[in-house]
Formats: sequence, structure tokens, C-alpha cells
Amino acid sequence: MRNSDPRPELSQGQDAYRRLVLEIRAGGLVPGDRLLEADLAKRLGISRTPVREAIRQLEADGLVVHVPRVGAAVRSLDPGEVTELYEMRGVLEGTAARLAARAASDVEIEELGAINAEMAAARGDPARLYELNRQFHAALLDAARNRYLARSVAGLQKTLYLLGPTTLEEDSRAVSAVDEHEGVLAALRQRDEQGAELAMRRHVSVAHAIRLRQSRARPPADPLPDTPA
Repeated sequence: MRNSDPRPELSQGQDAYRRLVLEIRAGGLVPGDRLLEADLAKRLGISRTPVREAIRQLEADGLVVHVPRVGAAVRSLDPGEVTELYEMRGVLEGTAARLAARAASDVEIEELGAINAEMAAARGDPARLYELNRQFHAALLDAARNRYLARSVAGLQKTLYLLGPTTLEEDSRAVSAVDEHEGVLAALRQRDEQGAELAMRRHVSVAHAIRLRQSRARPPADPLPDTPA
């Protein structure tokens, strides 16, 4: 008797999607890379159907585009789109900091401080810095107590994966990021809503400037045929 339960196939598709997102985030798949179903199925050890499902989800997220006569490829962002992304990140995370200054418990603020202290001690370890930085921003978002804001930030973060590995690979950036976090923390401890928002917006603005500088130094992605200018 044929099994009509679609859940095992759906589970494989979601797992393939998760693995591909992680590869994009880590820079294993970069803008312009083609996503060939047969190759991915072989590499992931699954059939082509869940790979196709994963690619559709990546397209829905805006991480992958379908190019005529080429197929699916990891999307490239032009400098204008990068600026728009960081502008929205400044708005959303600035709002999160403002709300957290009002709603965060003393324990949550202490935890944010502890995470930032761990970041200060993790210089020279980009992977650890990335994870701690992720924890800091996630904890701040949790402290803002706004689920709709959290959903908006989550969507934006996926698109930011297209920019490649963390800017914290630069030692000077790791130091300045910790200092900028301290500025946010100082405002949180004082329950200064406006100050917390401004400090977070400055933090995002510096990250944007560094990201643009890094993108200028990076070789351009191979052009894809029939891609709109």
C-alpha cells in the first residue's frame, strides 16, 4: 500500500531549506551561484523533490531568483538595496532598543551585559563573536516585548545573509561593536528610550559603512544572463 503521508518529504524539504540558508549565511553559497537540483540532491543525500521545495522557499524569502535559461541562483544585492536593508535594520532595531528601555527587566539587561562581556573576551574568534552578537541582538529583541517587530526583524535578517560572513572578522570591528553595545546598554540601564534608540541606530550605521567598504573590496559576482540591470 502506497504511503500518502506527505510529512516525511516535507520534513526533508524543510531540512534542505535550513541547510541551504546556513550555507548562504556562512558564505558557502554566494550571490550568483547556481542551485542545480540534481547536484544539490546528491550533495544533501536526498531526492530532487525536497530540493525543489527548498529552492521554492528560498525564492519566496528573496534569497534566490529564477533566471531564464539558467535556473535558480543565489540573489545579488546592489549597493542601493544594501543601503535600504540597513536603513530598515536601523529603524527596526532602533525601535527594539527603545521598547526594551521601557520593558526589559533588570535581569534581562544584566544578561545583555554578560553577553557583551563575553564578546569582549572573544576577540580573534569570528565564529564565537558572530554567535554572541546574534545572541545580543536576539535578547534585545526579546526584551522589546513586540512579536510583530520580531517577525519583521527575522525577515530582514534572512536577506542580510546574502551579504556573506560577519563584519566581526575584522578585529577593529569586533572592538567597536562591543563599545557600541555598551552605549546601548548604558541607555537601557538609565531607562532612556530615546538614547537607546539613537545608540542602536548608530551601531547599525557603522555596520552599514563597514559592509559597503567590504563589498567594494570583494570581487563582483559572475554576471548572470538576462538579469535585469
